[in-house]
Amino acid sequence: MAIQAVMSPQERAEASRWVEAENRRLSNEIATRSPNPNEGMGKDDFLRILITQLTYQDPTAPMQDREFIAQMAQFSSLEQMQNMAADFSRMAHMLHLSDATSAIGKSVEIITDDQIVQGVIQAVTREEVPRIVVNGRYFNWEQVTAVFDTSFINEIED
Repeated sequence: MAIQAVMSPQERAEASRWVEAENRRLSNEIATRSPNPNEGMGKDDFLRILITQLTYQDPTAPMQDREFIAQMAQFSSLEQMQNMAADFSRMAHMLHLSDATSAIGKSVEIITDDQIVQGVIQAVTREEVPRIVVNGRYFNWEQVTAVFDTSFINEIED
């Protein structure tokens, strides 16, 4: 006994309208939930849309294998790009920390809101933005405008 799933043209039209409405609702939900609209969709959003598509697809015209494989490839690419962005962020932090650490014992010029500070770097912290200790005060590494070898400073003063 074979069961045939045949939809009338009216049933197909109704199913299509329902799927389109559900996709719009899901897109609006994602847009209003996202903390930063410029951020775009994440992998969780992509998976939710894919699962919704698979759940509500027309049984008489299921998603083709090629479409499904293409969407999975897009998901894999998205995940790899997010992993690379996180790795680049960690690498940038390590480079800033390395720059700051290599400057220990060297003279620096720092611009703050109201003054220019000169002195020798005495210590470096391992925070997200490295902080240096100059003349007993903490400054962000990003405030350093120049780094000098202390022997160069001594030659200028002589």
